[in-house]
Parts: sequence; structure tokens; C-alpha cells
Amino acid sequence: MRWIWIDRFVEFKSGQFARAVKNLSLAEDYFADHFPGYPVMPAALMLEGLAQTGGILVGEANDYREKVILAKILQARFHGEVLAGRQLIYETDLVFLRPEGASVQGRIFAAPPPGVSSTELERVADAEIFFAHLDQARSQQIFGDHNFVFTGELKHLLGLVKATTDHKDGS
Repeated sequence: MRWIWIDRFVEFKSGQFARAVKNLSLAEDYFADHFPGYPVMPAALMLEGLAQTGGILVGEANDYREKVILAKILQARFHGEVLAGRQLIYETDLVFLRPEGASVQGRIFAAPPPGVSSTELERVADAEIFFAHLDQARSQQIFGDHNFVFTGELKHLLGLVKATTDHKDGS
């Protein structure tokens, strides 16, 4: 089973910045247990969504020549919790890209709850994430392609935002 913690990319600047969103529906499995009667998005899953957003930014900057592996969460700070019914916004900036890996600085925001007229986003978390690179041949031997989210679904989500952006720019 493959878990994707983002719904779509809404902005993407190759080698620089990515923004993706995740709509939190009460129908998602994890809300039944985390926590009954008080459906809070698990912090680890929010970090995973941020890592998927940053991982695609890193992979695309390298034209997917190497597999991108989440190596380390260098720092993560949470400022609040997010309940079902809200929308998460994941933002990542590429800090550096080297042959051995890359680092992104990420932020997680929550859009106002339904029924609230404010347009101000609530800052939920900040994190610095390091990714390692594995060349395609070596990663195939160690892990096999089925263990990599980036081989299809997330690249497809990125392709949708790029097609929209290119269309708006008149390209």
C-alpha cells in the first residue's frame, strides 16, 4: 500500500520552491484512532507530507537521475494541532543540492477552519529535512522500485501543476 500525504501541488519553482496542499477529511482512516472524538492529524504524517513535497522538489531539481531518500529530520517544531476539516499547506525551500544529498527548509500552515472568514494562515510547524541521493542502479539492488513513492504518483501530481503554470504563462 502506498500513502501519499499531499493532494496536489499548487506552486512549483524548479530547484527553488514547492507548495502543496492536503485536505483533511474525517473519512481518512487515521482519524478513527487519533483520537476518537477529537480527530487530530498526527504530527508524523504532517512531517511526511512536508518531506514528500520537499523530496519532489529535490528529485525534480536533479531531473530524477537519482533516488531521493529521507535521511534525517534535522529539526522540527510544532506550534499547534490541526483537526479534520482543515487544509494543510506545505511549503519547502531548497537550501542546498549536492551530489550526496540535499536539504530543504519547510513550513506547514493550516487554512482557516470552514465557516471562518479570515484568510490568515496558521503556522503549524517548521522543519529542516535532509535527503540522501542513491543512484538508480544501486537503489534498485537495495530497495527495488516498488519502495519509492517518487516513481509515479507524486511526479504525476507535479506534472499537473506544471501544466497549469505553463498554460497560465502562455508557454
